[in-house]
Amino acid sequence: MPTRLPTAHLAALILLIASGVPAFAQSDTVFTASQIEDAGYDGGDLPPGRSALTAKVQVLLDRSGTSPGVIDGFKGGMSQSAIMAFERRSGLPMDGVMDPHVWNLLQSFAHQPITMEYTITPQDAEGLVDAIPADYAEKARMSSQGYTSIAERLGERFHMDEKFIAFLNPGVALEPGATIRVTDPGSPVKGQVTRIIVDKASRRVAGYNAQGRMIVDYPATIGSDATPSPSGDHHVVTVAMNPNYTYNPARNFKQGDNDKPLIVPPGPNGPVGSVWIDLSKPSYGIHGTATPSRLFHNQSHGCVRLTNWDAEELAGMVRANVTRVEFLEPGVTIADVTGVAPSAPVQTSQPLEQIAAEAQVTDGETPAADAAATAAPLDFPDDPGAQTGLAGASLHENTSEEEADAAAQPSSADPLSQALSGALPDGFVAPPLDEGQ
Repeated sequence: MPTRLPTAHLAALILLIASGVPAFAQSDTVFTASQIEDAGYDGGDLPPGRSALTAKVQVLLDRSGTSPGVIDGFKGGMSQSAIMAFERRSGLPMDGVMDPHVWNLLQSFAHQPITMEYTITPQDAEGLVDAIPADYAEKARMSSQGYTSIAERLGERFHMDEKFIAFLNPGVALEPGATIRVTDPGSPVKGQVTRIIVDKASRRVAGYNAQGRMIVDYPATIGSDATPSPSGDHHVVTVAMNPNYTYNPARNFKQGDNDKPLIVPPGPNGPVGSVWIDLSKPSYGIHGTATPSRLFHNQSHGCVRLTNWDAEELAGMVRANVTRVEFLEPGVTIADVTGVAPSAPVQTSQPLEQIAAEAQVTDGETPAADAAATAAPLDFPDDPGAQTGLAGASLHENTSEEEADAAAQPSSADPLSQALSGALPDGFVAPPLDEGQ
């Protein structure tokens, strides 16, 4: 049985961080795409701040189907939670700390370069909007909730923070014809997800196939104290790509002075992002977000928010009336309901993406969904910032994970997002696995 960090130890660390112990200063060492390619691991945890090694690890985690959220090179809460999820799927001790076992297994996904060249096209500059207002009445008057810049569009395409694109391409104007370096997260994971587990404690959402094999695992915003996510088991009803959003104050919540129903046009910066996965629990779903860097710091009105790219990937693997969605009770984790670990650690000779491919649908079938779903207005309760008066304010995603960590206000209701960042001592290495495991 793999050795794990004792629960009491982790709880003590969470309490320590939640008590107000200041985080260490973040560093921002300059590095290039070539240095990401050459980054090696020589033991210990990931370095604090931003580093080429952390960027490389984030890309490899993303390729494995264990999403770190945005790729920005910063060691933060989402990245550390992704390492913990990767350890869980691989049968390793779950402490969220980089160690030789994790590094060796991640090499299964290093078969292609970590970064790539990309030439910006005229299409990348099409359909942009000036800004996304926070007020729903102003949103409803727009033609779309589209991207606000080429950087934002490319950030979502390559799973990167916008500032990280600029970081890797100093002095390069992001305009058609320019060639830049970006990270290569690989192709979307394929397969059929028949079971989704929503873990409120770790803020992770995991997808499993019919054989019980974990296919994907994502960071998420899951409800809030005022409007918690559902409990118990539900199922996927339909999938709507690029959905409209119906604001109805009589049914859900009231934002500012908006007291009449409004239809917000679709787009990646809309209230539910680029996709809505409708659940059998009325008015609840799994959807995208306009602010992927803040998944661990935002709160929702009960729904489950993923990055747009993770939500789109998941939408391609669920099946209507087949995929079960389990919301775990407080204190129960994904590890508890799945047995913590497989019988033996996954070896680097068998990449995890090959395991996912074993369950891949080969008949070209798409997720079962109402063909009219993408055109019909949707009526959902969830929206970032909906309970505040935000007239004249603007929502625009341009925040790295490190900045999101720094901007977050301490909350007794969310100790995990504070504890995961820097909670374990530098240089901590998980105990080695027993022989024969």
